[in-house]
Amino acid sequence: MIKQAIVDAVSVRFFMPSPALAPYITTYYLVEVSLPDDLAVVEDWLHPEWGNLRITKGGNWQAAIGAGDLVDGPRVVASGPTSYCAHFTMRRGRFWGIGLLPAGWARFVNAPADAHSDSFCDATADPAFSALTGLADCVNDHTPDPAAEAARFDAYLCDLLERRPQSAAEQRIQQAHALLVNHAVTSVGEMAEQLAMSPRSLERLSLRAFGFAPKLLLRRQRFLRSLAQFMLDPSLSWIRTLDWHYVDQAHFVRDFKRFMTMSPSAYAALDHPVLRAAAQARAAAAGEAMQVLHRP
Repeated sequence: MIKQAIVDAVSVRFFMPSPALAPYITTYYLVEVSLPDDLAVVEDWLHPEWGNLRITKGGNWQAAIGAGDLVDGPRVVASGPTSYCAHFTMRRGRFWGIGLLPAGWARFVNAPADAHSDSFCDATADPAFSALTGLADCVNDHTPDPAAEAARFDAYLCDLLERRPQSAAEQRIQQAHALLVNHAVTSVGEMAEQLAMSPRSLERLSLRAFGFAPKLLLRRQRFLRSLAQFMLDPSLSWIRTLDWHYVDQAHFVRDFKRFMTMSPSAYAALDHPVLRAAAQARAAAAGEAMQVLHRP
């Protein structure tokens, strides 16, 4: 009964950006936690993803990336691309998120992605995110209206898009991103060849725009394609979720421990009140269960 009450207390909604923003923003998403007790918490483990800006209204949360200790989160938090899970807790409140595609990071953030990889910070205190912190003013504390708030995010970012210069590497970033989400691409050599770049030039671009070397990014994509299947249908055995690039289940288990800091069985035994709801809602709204699987 307690577990079901927690599941029932979590609502996740997704809103799509306008077409002009589609190369830069994945979705706007709202998590609402309505636990009756202010001291009660929702706990979950978020898979690796691209960068995000998150805005807390009327609630509080704690988080840690990887195996670190939970720390209090700021009201407006910016997180870079991650290669480890993020353990988090949320109390009663409203939590907005805005997902940044790699081209969006290059367009809206004044820092290379690898400077913020596997970390989060108070966006209001870091000049790299100065163009985005005004998004917090789009959320209404007194009369919440999710559709109207998402529309204000969209209008703010459309205006910012007009004012921010396009990155000289933006087209190359989008081309590299398209290869990352292409199931048929299996190696850095293939990526470099299709982009007509040397492997070293590709690595420099990858660190700056995506936060990690291309070899790790391809490994992360393979892993998350498998994890997404489980999140959408937890009745599946792990062997039935495996991406075809895995040679065997042991190969997958090694990746699982690398990215999620725990074994598949340990993860499956945990409750996932936020991530299960998010995977279903995101797949319905955006066509993919996870941000990293979103096509540019």
